[in-house]
Amino acid sequence: MITLAVMSATLIQVLDTTIVNVALPHMQGELGTTSDQVSWVLTSYLVSAAICMPLTGYFADTLGRKRFLLICIGGFVIASALCGVSQNLTQIVLFRLLQGVFGAALVPLSQAIMADAYPPEERGKAMAIWGMGVMVGPVLGPTLGGWLTEIASWRWTFYINVPVGALSLFLASQFVPDTDRRERRMDWNGFGMLAIGVAGLQYMLDRGNQQDWFDADDIRISAVLAVIGIACFAFYSFRQGEKAIFDIRIFKDRNFAMSCLIMAAMGLGMFGGLVLQPILLEGLLGYPIVTTGIVMAPRGIATAITMMFVGRLVSVIDARLLVLVGIGFSALGSWMMTFYSLDITTINIVVPAFIQGIGLGLIFVPLSTIAYATMDRSRMAEAAGIYSLIRTIGSAIGISIATTVLTHQTQVIWNELGAHINVYRDAVGEYLRQLHLSPTDPRGLAVLARQVAQQSQMGAMLDVFKLITVSYVFMLPLLLLLRKPTRPAGSTPHAAAE
Repeated sequence: MITLAVMSATLIQVLDTTIVNVALPHMQGELGTTSDQVSWVLTSYLVSAAICMPLTGYFADTLGRKRFLLICIGGFVIASALCGVSQNLTQIVLFRLLQGVFGAALVPLSQAIMADAYPPEERGKAMAIWGMGVMVGPVLGPTLGGWLTEIASWRWTFYINVPVGALSLFLASQFVPDTDRRERRMDWNGFGMLAIGVAGLQYMLDRGNQQDWFDADDIRISAVLAVIGIACFAFYSFRQGEKAIFDIRIFKDRNFAMSCLIMAAMGLGMFGGLVLQPILLEGLLGYPIVTTGIVMAPRGIATAITMMFVGRLVSVIDARLLVLVGIGFSALGSWMMTFYSLDITTINIVVPAFIQGIGLGLIFVPLSTIAYATMDRSRMAEAAGIYSLIRTIGSAIGISIATTVLTHQTQVIWNELGAHINVYRDAVGEYLRQLHLSPTDPRGLAVLARQVAQQSQMGAMLDVFKLITVSYVFMLPLLLLLRKPTRPAGSTPHAAAE
């Protein structure tokens, strides 16, 4: 019951990071906004969640873990319902900000509760169950969002959270154990610096590609705020030590620090490819929304299946070896994607994604287990908040890199291909004659332009997939720095005595 309670809460939170994506065009039409304005529906949620995530440890201590969880679930459900009834852009952006505030702590809280609910020898199983919700949610989001939008309305991408959240709220109130409350001083100075830094970084990463990066004033300002905020917070936290909003010395735990770096590096492979697939399937291959979701689903299914087994394996096999095998599978799947073309069949898309999904399942659970293996039990909630924040920022960086490289390479390849297309080339004339067109016909020029655009975008995607493949190789040196745990997670002398 504890598992069901926290997993349902986790699922609705991570679903909301992607479920709305496919519904944005429908929102744009109904709310009367531009494509740039409607993207604030995504940005507002991500920024507010990123700012509030580090507060998880503080509120879990001062309110008690159970009470804080109930507040977060209840607030998230109410904010979701308000998003569904929004009548204009201002309202939905405001309510999405509230969603992010209440939803920020759900993932780290659920992780900490799951880690505590299971004994140390079964903590790998706990991380596997928890990881299924965190990993499968973003993959199923576009599928569920497309289906709900098609059969009902975009508003149901928010209403769906209400019954699931109500179930989670009931189960959490009945079965989730509470923790002792302890007084903690709120470090508002540190929080202000961190909030400015994280908000600036998240805004820059989320909006940079649309705003042409540093050619836009708001991106330059957000970059300066990010650097100043994070640098001041790091310096201030070192000075304050345990009095800071979170003790930055937690990164002295090598396993936790290296796990955070690997998780951040996974952002490109995990979420970068996830952003490209809808563009490929819907934009270039002409798949309907629901079909796109179905074709993307095997990646998440493979991850879920792998996690079911790896939760048992992690207690008998060195977790570092499982992560290594997972990196190999993920790199293989990404490398197979570099052979995509405009003539590929559905099976050619599904197989590499399935292999990559197996790899992600093998990485995520053992890495989460390693991260907390040498961590003091009393710092679990605080560490989980930091780990989730870094995972969120890593995914934002990965998405930004993927979209920026795609945009840049599309322009480069367009120029390269366009240099070979002119009306005097025999191949151009022969191609158009097969379509009963001539090089001087405007329709013929339109056909050529469309072909060059499609091939340019396809070539750019292959470049991104190559970059993703290489990114997995660069994780290997970080993997070598992980230490094999010498004691079970949370087995401090006090915990051992208990």
